[in-house]
Amino acid sequence: MSLPLPPPEYVKDGESEQEKGEATIHEGEANFNRLGWKRLTICLIVEAIALGSLSVPSAFATVGMVGGVILTVGLGLVAIYTSYVVGQVKMRHPHVAHYSDAVQLIWGRFGYELTGAMFALFLILLIGSHALTGTIAFINIVQNTTMCALIWGIISAIILFCLALPPTFADFAILGYVDFISIIVAIMVTIVGTGVEAHNAPGGLAAVPWSAWPPPETTFYQAFLSTTNIIFAYSFAVCQFSFMSEMHTPKDYVKSIWALGLIEIFIYTLTGALVYAFVGVDVKSPALLSAGTTLSRVAFGIALPVIFISGSINGTVVGRYIMDRVFKDSPIRYINTKPAWMVWVGLIATITIIGWVIAEAIPFFNALLGLISSLFISGFTFYFPALFWFQLVKTGKWYDGWKNISLSILNAVVFVFGIAVLICGTYASVEDIKHQFSAGHVRGAFTCASSAYT
Repeated sequence: MSLPLPPPEYVKDGESEQEKGEATIHEGEANFNRLGWKRLTICLIVEAIALGSLSVPSAFATVGMVGGVILTVGLGLVAIYTSYVVGQVKMRHPHVAHYSDAVQLIWGRFGYELTGAMFALFLILLIGSHALTGTIAFINIVQNTTMCALIWGIISAIILFCLALPPTFADFAILGYVDFISIIVAIMVTIVGTGVEAHNAPGGLAAVPWSAWPPPETTFYQAFLSTTNIIFAYSFAVCQFSFMSEMHTPKDYVKSIWALGLIEIFIYTLTGALVYAFVGVDVKSPALLSAGTTLSRVAFGIALPVIFISGSINGTVVGRYIMDRVFKDSPIRYINTKPAWMVWVGLIATITIIGWVIAEAIPFFNALLGLISSLFISGFTFYFPALFWFQLVKTGKWYDGWKNISLSILNAVVFVFGIAVLICGTYASVEDIKHQFSAGHVRGAFTCASSAYT
């Protein structure tokens, strides 16, 4: 680890340009090497736990209480394991800075380019998704349907841009504490609000129409679409390489993934089960909308920090990926000079604008995001980590001892599951797009109508 140099006032006037350049590089390396396991946990929480956690109750309504609990716990444990494998790859190959670098180790230049494009596209689309979510939140809070919805979209994009400007994840983690408090309070308000409403309704809690099993009319595509909602809620391995590249003690990543994984399992299972039990089969997604008009407005207001902070970290990650790739051998990538800051601000602005334009231009954007997630998250979370284990982590033959045999079987199952998510998730997402068109639920491009977002 490079040590920070003395402050500039102690640098001699007679230094050569080369020495000054080396000083800039060393200072930059030190600045991007300050992330501990606690802040890594916060960064992973910001990336992983957003309003998506409040889509889990609607998944429970589709697959039933039993299926919902099994899926949230089971998929959570699988995500912890695959994230552990991702960390093992980083430990054995410290030069790996982003996901595409790891795939290059097994698939060469083709894998590097393919995964890099997947990585950047997915994160940019997530920025657009959060801009849309911000628009929906503002519309629900203000309740002013006469105002053009695009104004709220532009405001959301500006907020996402500003919050994505901190270039180091150690600094961004400070925002993460606000993010975590925001989503926890929003979830508590939703649970308490729906619980009180159910208690006061005729028949009380006993009259809520929830079921332990999936409704008889549930189709395969509906069930799998709900399953993918839970899967995507555990997609924290996507940015893990990027985050770990800033750790001063990388081996501590294990503490972070266990902390995050168990927190996610607890939050998702509790939120899904309680809100579904309080609202029943008619629970909306996000569940904030099921808490009643007034309480929904309060909950959306509380959730504004998580909407924008969780969205903006995607801009920071993809910005860092581009900087590390384009300016690999230049001190500009450390973003500690005026020219570097100009490049960084311009890059974040461009990324944010692209995400917002795509989200507003495509009428069925959320369904498209589900399709892209099926295509990409299946790899980032499941089949790529399984391939990493077989080709980069495993020592000896797969049949050498009970440990290798057990882990080989486990990773083979994870790989097959990832391919199943890729195929079935893509099918379910395409069916969802077709259903939205046939039902007339597709809004216009760049529409001012607030009703199109609610």
